Amino acid sequence: MEKEFEKKYHDVEIDHWWFKSRRKYLLDLIKDAPKESKILDVGCSSGIFLKDLESIGFKTENLFGVDISETAIENCKANGIKHCYVMDAQNITLTETFDIIIASDCLEHLEDDKKALKNWNNLLKIDGKMYVFVPAFMSLWSYHDEVNRHFRRYTNSELKAKLVAENLEIIKSSYWNFFLFLPVYFFRKVTSIFQKNKSGESDISIGNTYINRMLLNLIILENKLLKVVRFPFGVSTFCIAKRVS
Repeated sequence: MEKEFEKKYHDVEIDHWWFKSRRKYLLDLIKDAPKESKILDVGCSSGIFLKDLESIGFKTENLFGVDISETAIENCKANGIKHCYVMDAQNITLTETFDIIIASDCLEHLEDDKKALKNWNNLLKIDGKMYVFVPAFMSLWSYHDEVNRHFRRYTNSELKAKLVAENLEIIKSSYWNFFLFLPVYFFRKVTSIFQKNKSGESDISIGNTYINRMLLNLIILENKLLKVVRFPFGVSTFCIAKRVS
């Protein structure tokens, strides 16, 4: 991503409703895994999620992170994550294998997503699980994607097909951020017409604290509903897959 945007990203990633609600959902998905599980966060940024895992009992020595950004890894180390490395997510060269691999909004940044998924699959233990979140629908493409240096957005069926092609078994999949799909869609279409989103702000500014809290609570509600429903569309999509061989 662009350097100016990266700085803003690191400034808001702890409290921004988008990042916070997704971390909460991932924590809920992973919380019952054995606490000695070895976990890799691909595109770990400042290590906030790894610290969250530590806070619910996962062993620090088994938590690993990689990111292409030197700044992100410096932040990670400052946050107490020992095993964090500057690496290209298409070619992670760690010698460990993992029980869990998490990639939240990472795959879309990589030119060769097939190569990346093959690499990640090789790092996964048999019966290990991979949690992949990506932006959904090319119809939502906007300046936000450009400043983030995305290569693509995905449908849920496209993401599933790419994982299945690497001999991964899909356990669960859905769209995410369903409630805000229409507002985001119209906002991005309007700003693209009038070119009001060329300021470098992208979509990540927290803005009003009350609105940030309201949106956080809305998506936390959606997270709870995901236990019993599968949303037909959303701003993001995700898959949980298992390595079976």
